Amino acid sequence: MTKQVVAVRCPECGSTNLVLDPEMGEYVCSRCGLVIEDNIPSQEAEWRAFTPQERDARARAGTPTNYSHYDKGLSTVIRIEKDALGRPLSPKVRQQMWRLRRWQTRSKVHASQSRNLMLAMSELQRLSEILHMPSSVHDMAAIVYRKTLNEGLVRGRSIGGMVAGALYAAVRFTKLPRTLKEIAEASNRSQKEIARSYSVIVRNLDMKMPIDDPTEYVTKVADKAKVSSDVEGLAIKLLKEAKNQHATTGKDPSGLAAAILYLSARMLKKKVTQAQLAEAANVTEVTVRNRKRDLMKSLKLIKV
Repeated sequence: MTKQVVAVRCPECGSTNLVLDPEMGEYVCSRCGLVIEDNIPSQEAEWRAFTPQERDARARAGTPTNYSHYDKGLSTVIRIEKDALGRPLSPKVRQQMWRLRRWQTRSKVHASQSRNLMLAMSELQRLSEILHMPSSVHDMAAIVYRKTLNEGLVRGRSIGGMVAGALYAAVRFTKLPRTLKEIAEASNRSQKEIARSYSVIVRNLDMKMPIDDPTEYVTKVADKAKVSSDVEGLAIKLLKEAKNQHATTGKDPSGLAAAILYLSARMLKKKVTQAQLAEAANVTEVTVRNRKRDLMKSLKLIKV
């Protein structure tokens, strides 16, 4: 059964008489026979309904498209142990299924883009699990990487570095308080390589990145350092004043969060050390002292 579609022109002969073949999942030109598009998913139901009530009550089966899987979760799995009803297969059929699965695996691995996506999505899954990334950030990183692959940006660069760069781009775009250093430690790649990959992705995909807000890092650092809520509240208030004075521009948000928490703790006479906050923010004590000195100057604090 075919359905005629008059929406697109054939790039070969210019004909508008295109035919959709739902059984093959293809758009075909009826004049020259050129396949315009293939792998079109079927929108028809997999079940039968005999009354309007049954048709309204039923829905299509299957999971939605998942971009974090190299095949978007739409691949076919050939099982060789049992059939659909759970009955064991005969030795002859099992051997046939084994050969089919072997050739299916070879066809996937031989395609360079599929092989690249298999490695990249596996690495992205590993990084997301280590860093406890939300599924939304994970999926966005997968989409960013797919775009870089389609643009040819991965060629000549390491897959691991580009995956980490795509994940950092997703983190920055969603304003998730994760640093480049954290991603570098999880991926076993240098910060320089990930920063270079990130720059290539942002520049070529024309992504507009929001500026990091150090206020979002205060809660993260305070939670790790086990700082009281009153210190955290005062730190956020002081940090907003520092932002109005443009004292946070161009500074590492983690270092600023640690320094403002240390200032707040000293003002409230709470016992929190610079080493404790530096470890929670994943920065050095020198950074905390330098940011503390800059904040005291901008906030006009004489002595704390």
